Amino acid sequence: MDLHDNPEQASFRAELRQWLADNLPAGWGKTVREPDDPEALVAFLKQWQLKLYEGGWAGLDWPSEYGGRGASLAESMIFGEEYALADAPNMINMSVGAALVGPTLIACGSDEQKRRFLEPVLKGEDIWCQGFSEPGAGSDLASLRTRADLEGDHFVVNGQKTWTSFAHHSQWCILVVRTDPESERHRGLSFLLVDMNSPGITVRPLKEMTGHEWFNEVFFDQVSVPRENLVGELHQGWNVVMTTLAHERGSSSQHARLALQLDRLAQAAREPRADGSRAADDPLVRQRLADFAGRMMILRMSAWRHASTLDAGGVPGAEGSTLKILWSELDQEVKSAAIDLLGPRAMIPAGDPDAVDEGYWAYELLWSRAATIYAGTSEVQRNIIANRVLGLPRR
Repeated sequence: MDLHDNPEQASFRAELRQWLADNLPAGWGKTVREPDDPEALVAFLKQWQLKLYEGGWAGLDWPSEYGGRGASLAESMIFGEEYALADAPNMINMSVGAALVGPTLIACGSDEQKRRFLEPVLKGEDIWCQGFSEPGAGSDLASLRTRADLEGDHFVVNGQKTWTSFAHHSQWCILVVRTDPESERHRGLSFLLVDMNSPGITVRPLKEMTGHEWFNEVFFDQVSVPRENLVGELHQGWNVVMTTLAHERGSSSQHARLALQLDRLAQAAREPRADGSRAADDPLVRQRLADFAGRMMILRMSAWRHASTLDAGGVPGAEGSTLKILWSELDQEVKSAAIDLLGPRAMIPAGDPDAVDEGYWAYELLWSRAATIYAGTSEVQRNIIANRVLGLPRR
């Protein structure tokens, strides 16, 4: 594994860096940021994703026949690093649509499903949400109870999902349901594509402690789903789920944005406080930041090593759980350290004139609490590593 760019990779990095410089709004990150209003933000992010698509940067690693660029894993890693370095906007349809739905349909979907859904995903025309977690069946997804009964040429869905990001802005949902009521655990599950405008669907936003409403609970009451929206085989949806989760847990670019945030914290530590002192003058503070920097390098190397493994084997594996643990727990430590270093005023939220860094760290600390929960808790990830990577027996 070589962390230095070869000539082709260096050219790719330079091309991307220049495109971002040319296409991000003037003053981005300084005088221009994402809109605060949720509806305006969604519209902005959809426009930005269309621009990415037109520039050939959406679905970068998808095969070219499905609208992607057929980029190598190294190029995908470079994209994640440069995109984070530019602090470019969040991609509203990338975390589920392009990162999960696209690869899942490419691997498991029918030809008609690929023709119907893949291009609108990349263009940002169809926003997707992920209907996996339920009350009582979050990380233990195999215990889900939402049921779909096959009646002729359609399924009838009843049940509830929760923690469904962007459901109130989504046109489609990837939904895991139990189609064999006599089955247990992962047996008898099926994977459906559900139109969120279908009669019988109720979406209720959940206010987070950050004050935002991106999560939702979704209720299904006699919702009709055409049989052609079944992905893979009936009752064999767990295999499709594993394809989806492998991509979700194997994300390789989180380290890049966290490294940018660590740089921001180091800069904040150099700024004078109310009494004229600086956090960075304390050798223990510098040691703490240096420790984070060293662990960040380990995280980056682990991400590139994981990419090299995928390049050799071609299929994401349970090793992605290692990355999830490393990133999510370091993320929480960095955000907690920011409050320790910058003092109580760092907890003042945005909008208050006394807020530090416009309330950035207060928001990040609150949001980081979710990092070790979503996409599988740290406890679940450690069980996966123990069983599937280390080969330890189940008890």
